Order: sequence, then structure tokens, then C-alpha cells
Amino acid sequence: MIAVRRNITGIIAIVVALIVFIVPFSFILLTAMKPQQEASLLQFSWPEQFAFFENLVEVVSARDFMLIWAFINSTILTVVSVTLMVIFSAMVGWVLQRRPSRLNPLINFLVLSGLIIPPAVVPTIWVLQGLELFGNLPGLILIEVAFGLSFCVLMFRAFISTIPRELDEAATIDGAGPLRLFFTVAFPLLKSVIVTVIVVQSVFVFNDFQNPLYFLPGEPTVQLTLYNFSSQFSTQWNLLFTNILLITIPPLVMYIFFQKQIVAGMTSGAVKG
Repeated sequence: MIAVRRNITGIIAIVVALIVFIVPFSFILLTAMKPQQEASLLQFSWPEQFAFFENLVEVVSARDFMLIWAFINSTILTVVSVTLMVIFSAMVGWVLQRRPSRLNPLINFLVLSGLIIPPAVVPTIWVLQGLELFGNLPGLILIEVAFGLSFCVLMFRAFISTIPRELDEAATIDGAGPLRLFFTVAFPLLKSVIVTVIVVQSVFVFNDFQNPLYFLPGEPTVQLTLYNFSSQFSTQWNLLFTNILLITIPPLVMYIFFQKQIVAGMTSGAVKG
């Protein structure tokens, strides 16, 4: 009886997942295949006339190939930001877990505050202007790293707690210093959580709309290209959904190929021992 209930629950979960994820994605795909007049009806129906290739060419070439420049900017932003997040958060998580001190409660409070307290846009812009980083890619990279560190530190600290301290002692006896101990012994053991952080944060940074809008005016990222086909008075739904489809593909591919590593990294620090 219990097994039957579990099977029914699993089937219900699958159906809900299909409704929540597959149906919207199918609607996006179908609308991207339609010409402008047919797409403006916003109907969940098979296209009477296929215009996907024409929509694709128009989206890519719009505004002097802005989408291509946006992909370049978003790729640089994502790669650099996530790389810095992984390195810094792994080091902070290692120190917090391996070297307890009186400052640890304060640091833990600050880390949790980064997850709870919403970012203040105006003071952040003021700070970036003082550093002469407002309106350029390095400034946005700094913002993305600062906003993503809290989650990454918590992930690494939970995983590091499962690594035996005997490895630290053995490496220290062999003459390894703190940096060598971390990068040659500890860091390779963090592979599963590193993959999880890379995938989760890459999708978050790549899909970020708010931070580029506020802190990188005048420079396109993939999410800001949605403005190209949407305005106050009219919206080209066929081109808008084609654009959405194009910028959805990279995160979707990452999740498909790394889903097992994501689950392993998310659950690795849940049970100690």
C-alpha cells in the first residue's frame, strides 16, 4: 500500500513538472516559429506558417548584431564572476571550517546577511562611482561576485566539514604550507560541490537582468536584449520569443549535462561522516 502511494505521488510530481516546465517552453518554441501576425494572437497552437528561420535571422541581426555582442559580454561576465566566486568562497569556507575563532560567529552572521538583506541599488552605485567602476564590465563582475559569495561559502563550508582532518595533518607533516595544503590537497576534493556552484551560479549570472540594468547602462547583456522587441506600444512576440529561446539554450544545456553533479554537490554536505 505504501509503495502504491509512493508511485502515485511520483506520477503526480511528474505531471506537475510537465505542466510547470514543459508547457511554457513548448509555448515559447511554438510562438518563435510563427510569423508576426500569427504570433500576436498568443495562442497555444501549431503554426500555420513556419517562420522560425526568418525570425532567427532578424533577431541575430537586429541593431547591428547586438545579440552577438550581448552573448560575448554575458560570457565574459559569467566566466570571470563564477571563477572568482569559486576560488574566494572555497578559501573562505575552508578557513571558517578548519580554523574556528571568536570572529567566526560574526563572519557567519555577515554571510547569512548576504542571503537575507536585499541589495541597496543607490548606495551600491555610489560606491562603484567612487571606485570608478560604475558602467563598465569589471564593476558588474564585482557586484555579481559580492552578491553570490554568501550562497557559495555556505555550500563549500558544508562540504568541507565532511573531509577528514587527518588529510590536513598528513599534508602538514609532509611540509605543505597553508596555500599548498588548500590548492593541492583540499581543492581537488571539492570537485562535486565546485561543479554545483559553477552550474548554479553560471545560470544565475547569465540570466541576471536586474544587476546589468542598474550597474551596466549602455552595455548589452543577453537578458537586456529582450528590450529590442518589446516597447510600451507594441511587442513583436515572434521575435521576442525567438530571443528568449536563444538565451535559454546555454543554461538548459548546462543543466542537462551536469544534473547528476548538481544533485551530488547539493547533498554532499547534508550528512556528516
